[in-house]
Amino acid sequence: MSFSYPSFLWALFALTIPVIIHLFNFRKTTRIYFSNTRFLKQVKEETTQKRRLKQYLVLASRLLFLFFLVFAFAQPFLPAKEQLADQQSIVIYLDNSFSMSTPVREKTRALDEAIRMAQGILDLFPAEARYQLITNDFAPFSNSFKTKAEVSDLLSQARLSAISRSASEIIGRVKEKNVTLFWLSDFQKSTFGTASIDSTWQVSLVPLKLEDHANVFVDSVYLDNPFAIGGEKNTLKVILRNSSKKNVEGLVIKLSINGIQSGATSVNIEPNSFAEVPFDIATGKGLNKGLITFSDFPISFDNEFFFALNFASRLKVIEIKQGGPPSYIEKVFGNKDIFFFKSFTSSNLDYSGLASADLIVVNGIDKLDATLADAINSYKEKFGTLFIIPGTQPDLISYQKLVAPLLTKAPTTELNDLNKPDFRNPFFANVFEEKNNAIAMPRATQLISWGADRSAILQFKNGQPFLSQFGKSFLLASPLDKKFTDLFNHALFVPVMYRIAASGKRSEQPLYYSSSTSSITIEADSIVGEEPVKLVGGQELIPTQRNMNGKLQLELPKHALTSGFYYVINHRDTLGLLAFDLDKHESLLEQLKAEEATHILGNKPSISVFKGTSADAFTSEVKEKYLGKPLWKYAIMLALLFLLVEVLLLRFLK
Repeated sequence: MSFSYPSFLWALFALTIPVIIHLFNFRKTTRIYFSNTRFLKQVKEETTQKRRLKQYLVLASRLLFLFFLVFAFAQPFLPAKEQLADQQSIVIYLDNSFSMSTPVREKTRALDEAIRMAQGILDLFPAEARYQLITNDFAPFSNSFKTKAEVSDLLSQARLSAISRSASEIIGRVKEKNVTLFWLSDFQKSTFGTASIDSTWQVSLVPLKLEDHANVFVDSVYLDNPFAIGGEKNTLKVILRNSSKKNVEGLVIKLSINGIQSGATSVNIEPNSFAEVPFDIATGKGLNKGLITFSDFPISFDNEFFFALNFASRLKVIEIKQGGPPSYIEKVFGNKDIFFFKSFTSSNLDYSGLASADLIVVNGIDKLDATLADAINSYKEKFGTLFIIPGTQPDLISYQKLVAPLLTKAPTTELNDLNKPDFRNPFFANVFEEKNNAIAMPRATQLISWGADRSAILQFKNGQPFLSQFGKSFLLASPLDKKFTDLFNHALFVPVMYRIAASGKRSEQPLYYSSSTSSITIEADSIVGEEPVKLVGGQELIPTQRNMNGKLQLELPKHALTSGFYYVINHRDTLGLLAFDLDKHESLLEQLKAEEATHILGNKPSISVFKGTSADAFTSEVKEKYLGKPLWKYAIMLALLFLLVEVLLLRFLK
């Protein structure tokens, strides 16, 4: 036991006063005469013994009262179990990520409890101590130590943040040696990572135990056909995840596009499992804001999911032909809202433009020269898709430079009917509203052959391929000439050509990005001048950017953007729409056990774990562990107790 004010112990000499009063009792006695004292002798002896017992008990009560009263003023305490590394340099890490909005008990969020714990730390340590407060925002105030009053004010302003920090990031924020670090967090497994602490630090882990609630969040969103164009029907697939151990039933999921509700459904999700929710949508035009919402109380920070449907980007198609009037290819890709089309003759080709094309159509060229073949092969290996339509008198040797299968002349020149499409082929997904086997098919003459191909997109009735796909290359068996086929006049022609063009689309913008994304790439062939591109939404940001071959790469400061929609603006032109969402790892609420967190940090003796689940219990534990256990309250209680004993002895003991 130790004393905060040991000088008060000199007052223990006051214990001699009751002793002196007891020894020197100057009360006068009265003599009474009796005629016979034979009976009084026995009474006198019994009365004297009782009086002495009472006097001794009263004396003991007075002595103990004074003793404990002096002890109370001296403020005794039990020494601390551990000593702080430095009571003058204290670091407090306050985890204010969205997961800390989870209740730790009824109507109490983990963040609110952590703030009370941090305030308790400020109240316990000396007034001259300095504090460094670190939150997930890594605000400028966390770079330096501050006074108790300044940190108390900052704690009152603490709010939930969309930013998650790993253990290594937090440790990297502490620059000094010999500090005491209080780590107040829910210690999520998904975001903690790995780290090692400085051996000179005293680290106190303060885990906040979250209540076990069901939590559902959007794991991913994708289109069933990401390359749908021209008003095709599509399906939006929403993958929901239940990361808890509780079953979720009847959860209502709503889809809104541009602020208008487009669909709603309910879903049941088993514990620790996924559920797929489909929504039918139409491929529209322009930039569209999509939003998935549901109500998942009390964990609601991840109940919204943003995604962008960009239908403004045009497919770039380049036709290389032998010459002559506009071809059927030029007519089918003439929709300027969907395609950016250019047609060149083989003798007047701009080779520099090949790299930016999504699809190159070699149409009706009888013989490919070596330079053109090399340029097309280079494009095919690095960039997009190739569609070969033979000429009326094709030189198969020159064609062989572009395609892998062996080409031969077809044995017949008659017009034959094409077989019905295989509706199970992914190529025809969402092309036909009704899968009718009675559909009328075009006719064609097979000019070139490449053998049997069971996976051909279109076939003749004799099983020979008419249109086949080899990797990124498509090959047609006859020219688009009325002498060889009537495909160009058939209703099947446009959707087949559109689907070939869509399969070459390589610049599809993701539907959404994580808020922790560091870089993105967008189409930028329309940028004019040196004015930088801006991201404009809930905030405005001019990121670091580089323009390379019509692609604009934007470097985003980590955690710079909040969730929501952002337009990509250059001058007054809108280049696209981006959607940013919370990192889904924040929604995985599984917590590390105390020993697991200690092991990750290196299992060093300087690491300790607090077990208090409330601010009051934590404060008491800090006092006992680092400041010692004060006993002055117990001394006062005992002093009052013995004062009461003295009063009772004097009043009732005759």
